[in-house]
Amino acid sequence: MSKSKTKNQKKSRATANHVAEEIFSAVPHSFVFHRGLIGKNVGQLILDVRRVMEPFTAESLKVRRRNVLKDFVAVAGPLGVTHFMMFSKTPTCVNMRLARLPKGPTLHFKVLKYSLVKDVVSSLKKHRMHEQQFTHHPLLILNNFGSDGMHIKLMATMFQNMFPSINVHRISLNNIKRCVLLSYNPETEEIEFRHYSMKVVPVGMSRGVKKLMQERFPNMSKFEDISELMIKGANLSESEAEQDGDHNITELPQVYSGRGNMASQQSAVRLTEIGPRMTLQLTKIQEGMGDGNVLYHTMISKTEEEIQEILDRKQAQLQEKLGRRKKQEQNIADKQAKRDANKKKSLEGIKRKQAEAEEDSEVEDPGMQDNEVAVVESDDEVEYYRQAVGQEPDEDMFPATKRRHGSERPHGPAKKRKMSPGKPFRKDKDAKSPKRNSPGGHRDKTGKGWKKPGDGERPYGRKMKPGGKPFGGKKPGERGENKFGGKKTFDKNKDKSFKSKGSKGKPAFRKKGVKHGSKQRKGKG
Repeated sequence: MSKSKTKNQKKSRATANHVAEEIFSAVPHSFVFHRGLIGKNVGQLILDVRRVMEPFTAESLKVRRRNVLKDFVAVAGPLGVTHFMMFSKTPTCVNMRLARLPKGPTLHFKVLKYSLVKDVVSSLKKHRMHEQQFTHHPLLILNNFGSDGMHIKLMATMFQNMFPSINVHRISLNNIKRCVLLSYNPETEEIEFRHYSMKVVPVGMSRGVKKLMQERFPNMSKFEDISELMIKGANLSESEAEQDGDHNITELPQVYSGRGNMASQQSAVRLTEIGPRMTLQLTKIQEGMGDGNVLYHTMISKTEEEIQEILDRKQAQLQEKLGRRKKQEQNIADKQAKRDANKKKSLEGIKRKQAEAEEDSEVEDPGMQDNEVAVVESDDEVEYYRQAVGQEPDEDMFPATKRRHGSERPHGPAKKRKMSPGKPFRKDKDAKSPKRNSPGGHRDKTGKGWKKPGDGERPYGRKMKPGGKPFGGKKPGERGENKFGGKKTFDKNKDKSFKSKGSKGKPAFRKKGVKHGSKQRKGKG
């Protein structure tokens, strides 16, 4: 049972929200803002007018200096705003413009006099204003707008469309707490704007009974019987009993909030002004959002010829504007066509260069030779194994790859490698590095004898002295043989040969405890 109740509650709540959204979107909405520089009093007047237009207005609308009218028009469409009330101030007066979105018309008013809410409330002895009054829209009352004249009918229609329409058969009287009065004076052509709070009280009873019906109960300590309160109404001030008459007494069709306001009984409707006040005067009516033709002007009247001349001039301006727009569109189309042609030409050039590069890079394949092994797709199997496992593969793991690498070796004579200076030339590729020996020489590979440093190979690997020279080495100018096999002599007498051994030979350096020179050791027999 609880589940079905919850389900029904959710369904009814969703239906109510949907209906509320439809009703809210169907009623007119408004923006009240200023244009240009205004004073403090005009700014407060704008806030008071927003209070009148609640709840279907933007009460916290922010306006900045860089905002233009187009900004408000662009925002008004998605928000469902239908009317603009724009206030501006000049050195001589305050103006108000009332515009209908999106295509106008725009009514220009001159604010002759105005009073703020605080001024109106401070002048009253009793004022009645609370927040519940602003939860529903006010009731609009138009007075003396039935006069002949196109501008008067247009003003009446504009004011009527600013507020939601009322269906008298379905309206609830408890939702009507305020009213806006617009009264037109045909003689002065001025419009009086007033804002009132409504109160309904029962009539046809004494002041004492009314006092009992109200929330405040009178003090009856001096009464001997309650009949004294009903008949005499003692201790009641005359100000508490307002004079009601036929002008404000009516029969209620519904039960109204308040004690004693029953259906089909007489009740009096009392109005209390809560402000603001404004005295308006229509100056002109213009088409569009302030940039169209002037339909009506209070001060200026023109003949038919002048009006036709103005229309022709405006038509010529529109034609000139249309021509400029067409020219701009044609220029944009030409630039786009030129850009597309250049792009197409560039792409063709790129394709042509790519085709030429491919033709130049194509080389005739000589085919497979007799001594070549067919190329296998898995050439990098060994390298892939190293990267994946992190170890060297076994020799018999990839036999095909080993055979392929072996067949790829060239069969011609091996090229001689150019040795870096200071390293000996090895005839045998598999010969090991010679061991370090004494300055006298080193042993050959066969082990049968000792070789001397001048026998064809230069010894290396000798012990180095801390000075950086090898033991038994010679100075740069004392080498025994030159590059071409001839002996060099560095003595002054060029006829004498250079002796590298013997007691008379000059050693490269002397070492303590070691005699210069070395004896040739006998090889193993």
